[in-house]
Amino acid sequence: METVAIVCYDGFDELDAIGPYEVFENATRFGATWDVTLRTVDDQSTVTASHGLTIDVDGPLADTDPDLLVVPGGGWNDGSEAGARTEADRGDLPDAIAAAHERGATIAGVCTGGMLLARAGVLDGRPAVTHRGALDDLRETAAAVVDARVVDDGDVLTAGGVTSGLDLAVHLVEREWGAETADAVTTEMEYESRGSVHRSA
Repeated sequence: METVAIVCYDGFDELDAIGPYEVFENATRFGATWDVTLRTVDDQSTVTASHGLTIDVDGPLADTDPDLLVVPGGGWNDGSEAGARTEADRGDLPDAIAAAHERGATIAGVCTGGMLLARAGVLDGRPAVTHRGALDDLRETAAAVVDARVVDDGDVLTAGGVTSGLDLAVHLVEREWGAETADAVTTEMEYESRGSVHRSA
């Protein structure tokens, strides 16, 4: 796992994307060889997040074939005009998620990004979690909701609320690059992982 794409869209939650981005980038300082980029499913060069942060992206998702695709949430629970629910209804992002998974990418959903994974069909019959405000919506899908901060089902991972994206990212660093690298990252960031990780057998 060497290429990481974090997909961004208007209305995504800043920390859902930028938290994992910083964890992954810090991991490269301590031995990981990840190439981490921010991508969109269309050709827009800038994206405005849910709290007003505007970011430049590295290009469209179609221009890369990531080993890991991270999908942030945002705007699902409050019905925002822009956000995960709008992207789910539009369909382009769920289609891109499904296609990336079919090509062999590992997919990670942060917060209500998990609802986009559900809409893509990659959570069907699999354990998953999302933001507590969207758990009832997730239960209405074919996913099997579990009580955990991070759920690792091999090639599909999900995390609960906003800050759990940090825990998901640290878990992935440890899974792919070892505990020493993960410990170096959390020490550098002065962050202590919290909550449980549900790992499938």
